[in-house]
Amino acid sequence: MNAARQVVVEADGGSRGNPGPAGYGAVVIDPATGEPLAETADYIGVATNNVAEYRGLIAGLTAAKALFPEAGDALRVHVRMDSKLVVEQMSGRWKIKHPDMKPLAARAAAVLPPSSVTYEWIPRAQNKHADRLANEAMDAGRDGRQWEASASTAVLDAPARTPSTLPPVQSPPGDQVAGVAKARAALAAARGAADTLFPVPEPGVPDTTASGQPAGTASEKAGAPQRKAGVPQTGWSSAPDLGAPATLVLLRHGETALTPEKRFSGSGGTDPELSATGRGQAERAAEHFAALGTVQEIVSSPLRRCRETAAAVAGRLGLDVQIDEGLRETDFGAWEGLTFGEVRERYADDLTAWLASPDTAPTGGGESFAEVAERVAAARDRIVARYAGRTVLLVTHVTPIKTLVRLALGAPPEALFRMELSAASISTVAHYGDGNASVRLLNDTSHLR
Repeated sequence: MNAARQVVVEADGGSRGNPGPAGYGAVVIDPATGEPLAETADYIGVATNNVAEYRGLIAGLTAAKALFPEAGDALRVHVRMDSKLVVEQMSGRWKIKHPDMKPLAARAAAVLPPSSVTYEWIPRAQNKHADRLANEAMDAGRDGRQWEASASTAVLDAPARTPSTLPPVQSPPGDQVAGVAKARAALAAARGAADTLFPVPEPGVPDTTASGQPAGTASEKAGAPQRKAGVPQTGWSSAPDLGAPATLVLLRHGETALTPEKRFSGSGGTDPELSATGRGQAERAAEHFAALGTVQEIVSSPLRRCRETAAAVAGRLGLDVQIDEGLRETDFGAWEGLTFGEVRERYADDLTAWLASPDTAPTGGGESFAEVAERVAAARDRIVARYAGRTVLLVTHVTPIKTLVRLALGAPPEALFRMELSAASISTVAHYGDGNASVRLLNDTSHLR
């Protein structure tokens, strides 16, 4: 009887366009030492993110099997991926409905006996090695080259791995106790890695995330500077030793014709104007801020509904409106103008993947929540640095406001789906000199009553 051999496989795939030029990467790791045993990557032509992720899984499993052919059924593989779609489908918890996914899932299941493989979702920040391999493969395909393991530098981006950070490779699929443990560990890891998933640049340090990266689940995030820990601000006081914070008052724009119908309305659609209801909301917000007398600066998204809302407030306060491109709404791609139900009918698998991962973009080349978080964080840092100690009204949209609140709280990406944000509502976040933040208000609509 062969002795059991245990390995970890980390896999990823990406598409620059979804669908677009795509590639995958995978690494086989020794869980006893944390050392990589094998790397594999390839450019696969035009494909979707999901197809590329499945191809990465197949390649990783195949590489593990090839490393230890003598192990036979005694080989145990623990797969770690940041694609919740692939992890849940291969674990048997989600049905596989898309016709393109079924044969790929079957291929993955056929590499090794199902009892030999377990699956775990991990935050994208913990999957940098495979992420980088996939990007290297896409770069090679773009340049008409073949990816070569000897030229890869992906290992340099890999997070430090030790036996204590790698799970034991033993529980069979369907083990409920192990499943609960994995779910708790994944949630804890996501919370602990929030700053790594969406890096928060340190004041005065150039923001390397502002330059932008190609779209896709495998876009590179290494090298972003992090804020120093400092002394946390609990929100109980104004921390006079740090000086007055930059206070960002976040005003969502008033309603458009699309708002009451709950249609996707981002930066890739028709750029609608405020409706009559929306104009009334903007005027009431203007009256509110005029009565308070606290707003000193106004910065707006470039989209029309925000500029019109900002203009109403600026007219009452006698202030100019500055435009920051980083405050625009998400580009929802082919979903622009559709309701949630219509998107589910037309693009069910894409919607499921989008809800499951901040790295997945809407159908047709829209923006992922990860990409939006990068540019919103960059805009925040520009504004906080420019208006230190002042109160700034930011007139923007649902996703940027939720993202600013999420980042201030250090909450995981899925927190975006757990906040209510009404039209013309007000939220407030204070940013201190040591890089800490305090959320002071969320979704206040009292001025509209």
